[in-house]
Amino acid sequence: MGIAKSAGQIIPAVIILFFIGTISATWMLSGVVPALIDYGLAILNPNFFLITTCVVCAVVSVVTGTSWTTIATIGVAFMGIGTVMGYSPAWVAGAVISGAYFGDKVSPLSDTTVLAASTTGVELFTHIRFLLITTIPAMTIALAVYGIAGLSTDTVSGENALHIRELIQSRFNITPWLLVIPALSAVMIALRWRTDVVLALSSVAGLAGIFIFQPEIAQMLGAGSFADSAIASLKILATSTEISTGDATLDSLISTSGIEGMLPTVYLVLSAMIFGGVMIGSGMLSTITRTITHRLRSPRNLVGATVGSGLFLNACTADQYLSIIIGANVYRSTYKRANVKPQLLGRTLEDSVSVTSVLIPWNSCGITQSAVLGVATLAYLPFCVFNYMSPLMSLIIAWTGWKVRLPEQKNAHAVA
Repeated sequence: MGIAKSAGQIIPAVIILFFIGTISATWMLSGVVPALIDYGLAILNPNFFLITTCVVCAVVSVVTGTSWTTIATIGVAFMGIGTVMGYSPAWVAGAVISGAYFGDKVSPLSDTTVLAASTTGVELFTHIRFLLITTIPAMTIALAVYGIAGLSTDTVSGENALHIRELIQSRFNITPWLLVIPALSAVMIALRWRTDVVLALSSVAGLAGIFIFQPEIAQMLGAGSFADSAIASLKILATSTEISTGDATLDSLISTSGIEGMLPTVYLVLSAMIFGGVMIGSGMLSTITRTITHRLRSPRNLVGATVGSGLFLNACTADQYLSIIIGANVYRSTYKRANVKPQLLGRTLEDSVSVTSVLIPWNSCGITQSAVLGVATLAYLPFCVFNYMSPLMSLIIAWTGWKVRLPEQKNAHAVA
């Protein structure tokens, strides 16, 4: 039963992983990502690149309500631009993830935001307003760190950037018409189409773009007759493809792996699903958390225990949705008994679960984003400033006692 419950949350993520593999391959070979890298090198100021990356990913994620789609599309493009500019991939991944998870945390369109609000019995926009108390300081600190890092990083000179752009343009037909493909994806996202549908159709658009905009690459991959083109398309979607530009860094950047490259990630996700299912089905999780909450009374202790439990649940269930649901069910009565605002429980769960799931190597979020961005989870973890500042801000704000107890409790103290 526990494995079945865990599978219900994980299997949809596996399907999305396959589509992420196909969109990564088709958007690269069609020239979409190379075009974004080319335009980014021409437009973006290298010293403020990390801040720009974080802010843009945050805006896109707030509008779309999904960190996964944000990272798989615009995030991948920023990875390419930042790497070429001379930034460590771990720094760029940290900025991308910080921005994407900021939006995922506070957007009214985000599934985790809606889930946290509903499971704690808090009206959605009340929940979001309460989130801002810890979210804004955490993001401010993150942007300050990225600003300092950008100013202290030795980025590529204009001459080197021009060299990279020339290499890209020598291999790909760079045209503004390529931007139609991500624009179509943006429209589908704005219309609130399902993530798997958006990624699938975006992959189809990218595949068509290979034949329309990059005919030389299509021929190189074996396209010709209808049958040959169909076989070439299947290879692009399913297997790895390498393109030589004469620059080792750029070659590694634009090589693709398709569905084949996502298989190790899928295996890890399935293993995590089984592990989480055993922990839930055996009752070990509920026993441990109830033991922890039995004697909790003060808001500071409650928040501290909730943050610790959120991290623990993320590690054990390997899924943020299950962690939020279990955490809410375990702590709801304890917060009520202590006369603490239910908004505090929802915010603490978001701070300790939603944004930290991507920092755990075997969690479905950590596994996915590591594969999408091509950076190991433990490598980008120190640079995801917003993600680890969020639970810290939860603890700090709770320690101050600001907006913690229900009004009735305050009035009771006043009368006393």
